[in-house]
Amino acid sequence: MIENDTYKTIEVASKPILFKDKNSKFFGYAFPVKSKEDAKYYLDFLKKEHHTARHWCYAYQLGTETITYRASDDGEPNNSAGMPIYGQIQSFEVTNILIVVVRYFGGVKLGVGGLINAYKTAAQMALEASQIIEKTININYLISFDYKNMNKVMRIIKERNLNIINQKLEMDCQISVSVRKKDAESVFKNFNHLFEIGIKKL
Repeated sequence: MIENDTYKTIEVASKPILFKDKNSKFFGYAFPVKSKEDAKYYLDFLKKEHHTARHWCYAYQLGTETITYRASDDGEPNNSAGMPIYGQIQSFEVTNILIVVVRYFGGVKLGVGGLINAYKTAAQMALEASQIIEKTININYLISFDYKNMNKVMRIIKERNLNIINQKLEMDCQISVSVRKKDAESVFKNFNHLFEIGIKKL
């Protein structure tokens, strides 16, 4: 049984969307992120962009096999903003993504139920406005060999249709390849049993 080796994410930021409820405005954004630093960068950017807003609530999820996430209510009542936003990330089954909902208070309190609905809806609209793509989980290998073994190595790379990330072709050669996770073990074996050719995971 092959485990699932694909995941869903976005590659470009969505256009901002606007959800209104009782004079409050909720601007929803989706950003592709690979680290907590990426998430902080976009949050800082939105705080400058919307410096007169009242709240910048968000949730992000990182990783494909080991998942980390964070949800922030940013001053709204507990679990009324961050978790409803995170719930939409789970619902759309996306990762490596940050959703931020910026709120301008319109003078009328929405209550916890109203807030949950507003943040959830704005997050959902931001995701609907995003182009969600499917990517494969890949494993990278470094293949080391003498120049005289070049043909053997290149033949397997061609036969297995491997993606070369970078290469150093001198007297002692090194080629880094990216392999889809479900094919990784068999590709490793292809190279590992060849004489005078080394392969290791990067």
